[in-house]
Amino acid sequence: MIEARNLAKNYGDKRAVDNISFKVQPGIVTGFLGPNGAGKSTTMRMIMGLDKPTSGTVYVNGKPYAQHKSPLTQVGALLEARAIHPGRTARQHLRVLAATHSFPISRVDEVIDLTGLTSVADKRVGGFSLGMGQRLGIASALLGNPSTLIFDEPVNGLDPEGVLWVRNLARYLAGQGRTVFLSSHLMSEMALTADHLIVIGKGKILADMPVQELVESASKRYVRVATPGVAALSAAVQAAGGVVVVPAPSADDATARHAANVGVIEVSGLEAPDIGELALTSGVVLHELTPISSTLEEAYMELTADSVEYHTIDVNTREHTTTEPSYTAAGAPKAPAEADMPVAHLSNEGGQR
Repeated sequence: MIEARNLAKNYGDKRAVDNISFKVQPGIVTGFLGPNGAGKSTTMRMIMGLDKPTSGTVYVNGKPYAQHKSPLTQVGALLEARAIHPGRTARQHLRVLAATHSFPISRVDEVIDLTGLTSVADKRVGGFSLGMGQRLGIASALLGNPSTLIFDEPVNGLDPEGVLWVRNLARYLAGQGRTVFLSSHLMSEMALTADHLIVIGKGKILADMPVQELVESASKRYVRVATPGVAALSAAVQAAGGVVVVPAPSADDATARHAANVGVIEVSGLEAPDIGELALTSGVVLHELTPISSTLEEAYMELTADSVEYHTIDVNTREHTTTEPSYTAAGAPKAPAEADMPVAHLSNEGGQR
């Protein structure tokens, strides 16, 4: 388990992490989300003892990381995949790590096979692609068979097969009762991998809850209805206490619906079964009845809207996507603030550069 208590970190006058407290429980996959500069990497570095907190404490399996006598058997971490001597081979790198804890050479071979690096194990790391570097970083984290795993952007550079492998690996490890803590900017992947989420923005915890609870907390929830009897159904829905909105259709959708004399409405305040029953009693034919809810990406964007430090412009409207400007008054860009265990196989991302 990982436990942070009032954890804070300053870099000069910059407050990177601001008195955060959280627990990462064993047996589930906990995702760590936040905009660039939110404090995710700094928090992970403090967990691993690489950065000293300005105040507060963080424990891994009951004590600070530096106090563990055999740290690789307690915590395995992938924080920077390229932090490896480029002149060594993958096998040499793993053997050096194994020697620090007197792990048998057979364990090196096991993690090489597990991560799909067998065919490149004796090639120099300096020639590895980004995806291969990620696999080697994961192999290093797994070397001591630790009870706690910390992965910072583990799918970065991986092809779809590799992404699926990491997802299955994370869930398998959590299923064994281990603590799995990972960050990612891929919301669709996090929605499939994580059970619980911790969201950080401008150094503060914005959310600490199960994935589904976070998604359901977002504002968007309605039922999309397509029917040739829009007027009759709208009247019945409103009489039953529902709210009807007529969306602006896309050009293709408008053409198809018009040809079939079908209208589309969005209904909130009533569930899909209730709308179906109203359609039946109103004698209205339904062509579509689809419950719509926010995705994790939409919930995340809504939650972190005021915490984004990198501001962009919507290319469709030429408007800023956040309320803060992206440029200074002088026109210059604003400076940014700071079975078995799944086995991988190298595919498109696995060759040397």
